[in-house]
Order: sequence, then C-alpha cells, then structure tokens
Amino acid sequence: MKRAVILLSGGLDSVTTLAIAKQQGFDCYTLSFDYGQRHDAELVAAKKLSIQMGAIEHKVINIDLRSIGGSALTDTTIDVPDHHEAGIPVTYVPARNTVFLSIALGWAEVLQAHAIFVGVNAVDYSGYPDCRPEYINAFEKLANLATKAGVEGQYLHIHTPLIDLTKSQIIQQGIALGVDYSQTISCYQADNEGRACGQCDSCRFRQQGFEQAGISDPTYYQKQI
Repeated sequence: MKRAVILLSGGLDSVTTLAIAKQQGFDCYTLSFDYGQRHDAELVAAKKLSIQMGAIEHKVINIDLRSIGGSALTDTTIDVPDHHEAGIPVTYVPARNTVFLSIALGWAEVLQAHAIFVGVNAVDYSGYPDCRPEYINAFEKLANLATKAGVEGQYLHIHTPLIDLTKSQIIQQGIALGVDYSQTISCYQADNEGRACGQCDSCRFRQQGFEQAGISDPTYYQKQI
C-alpha cells in the first residue's frame, strides 16, 4: 500500500501538495481542520477540491483554538494586518502545525500510511517558525520515536515538496499538474462568499506569485485588484 495523509487547508500551497502526492502515485487521504479560524470558506474549498482531485477519504477535525487565542486568525480582537510585519506576525497561530501534524500522524498510523504531505514553505512565507526545514526534521524524528509503527520499524516520512520553492514556482508546478487555482482560497479573512481581501500577507504573496509566474490570477477578490 502506498498511502499518504495530506494536510489540506483549501489554499494554493496545500492543493498543489495534494497534486504532487497524486503524481507520485500515493493513495491520498486528505485532512482539514476547523480550528476556529475567521472563516470556513477554506474548508468548503478543501472538501470540494478533495473530491475533484480523487482523494480516497476526506476528514475535517474540529479543534477550537479560539479557546487559547493568541493569533489574529483565532481572536477577533486582534486585527489581521494590511501590511507586512517584521518578525513573526500576529497571524501566526501558536503551535498550529504541531497540533495538525500530530493528528495527521495518528491517522497515518491507523491507515498504515508511511507518508504525510504538508505544504509548508520556507521561501515566500510570513516567517512562521513551524514552516522551517529544521522543524519538519525534528517532528519526523519525534513521529518515529512516538508511535507503535515507528518502534516496529515502519518509519514515516514527512514530505514537504514546496519547502524550497518560490510562490511562482509552486504555481507553475501546480498549473502543469492541472490544479484549478480558481477553486482555492488563501486569504486570512475571506468574506462569506469566499472572496479574498487582497490585503493580507497571504493574499499579497499569492498575487506576487501569479504575477511573477506570468499567469493570470484567478482569485475572486472583494475589490478589484
């Protein structure tokens, strides 16, 4: 069996990662999280894309990270910035990737899957500490120490196919694999209709990526960009 759990947010990076996993011959099991984020448009997109792209199964796990707050994405009293911030921005969600990867690890062990794919990126990103290669390497080591599968020699590998790519390179690879980016949502504060704000870091990196790739941006924005 060549099974993989794919962390799928519904955004540009995670959908490209799903396409890459499929290209590599994995049977894909997609995993999304309703963690108290500002909107659920990305969850709707993730479910739709998971079906369209032929995932074997799609799960949505509910974890209310609003209860601890600490991020503009989970605390409505903290505004999503409309300009780039130096250092780690307020859109960083404390320990989010650690929580998500831990649950993905559990499902992977149940499925007897030896791979987890995650679309973290260390080039065109907002400075999040849990998107760095050293973090992924450390978590993979932990995963193989902490599980029955790992102890019995069934080692798991965390695949990060986008980690060294620019946003434009990610988009070009996704287009080559047939990804429909008009169905993806990357915005931190999309409206109820799933339209992007065009102002947050995630929107700006996305806009720049399409521009640098020389590809028309298919994103639905709240205001014409």
